[in-house]
Amino acid sequence: MRTDILDFLQKEIYARCGRTSNRFGMGVYHHIAAVVKNSMLLADRYGADREVVMVAAWLHDIASVTDEALYENHHIYGAEMAEELLTKLDYEPSKISLVQDCIRNHRGSVRLDRHRIEEVCVADADAISHFDAVPSLLYLAFVNHQMGMEEGIRFVRDKLERSYQKMSQESKEFYQEKYRTVMNVLAF
Repeated sequence: MRTDILDFLQKEIYARCGRTSNRFGMGVYHHIAAVVKNSMLLADRYGADREVVMVAAWLHDIASVTDEALYENHHIYGAEMAEELLTKLDYEPSKISLVQDCIRNHRGSVRLDRHRIEEVCVADADAISHFDAVPSLLYLAFVNHQMGMEEGIRFVRDKLERSYQKMSQESKEFYQEKYRTVMNVLAF
């Protein structure tokens, strides 16, 4: 396990999230950290390459936090940025390629085929991370979008439902209790 690279990526992503040019604010760092945490759980559960999954999880939103203009296609730009960064860090080329595939295929809103278990781990971890960020989603609804109570809760529930439905069947089963608990808390 290349802990030197993982440590570097954690610090690099933290620094990029803290820049004033990052329109998502520091909340996105907590999202990325949740993706890393859930990616590790899924990698262990599915027998995926844990290091590749963790590297891809740290880098999956790098384009978005680096330049807001890249958001729409951040999965494509992020894969390119990951290759450049990991090559400079002397990361194994075959692993760079797999990290890039994970980043390219992590978005639930862009339905792409996921051919390797590492890709599934990162994509599913990205989806379930929203369940770890309910306060941020409520803030988004009530403060940023200035929604009322019922509209805001419905907005968050709908977002979480979409996220859950984008996951693989195996991950849905694994996270079913978390899904039910959070949805019950948000019931009205």
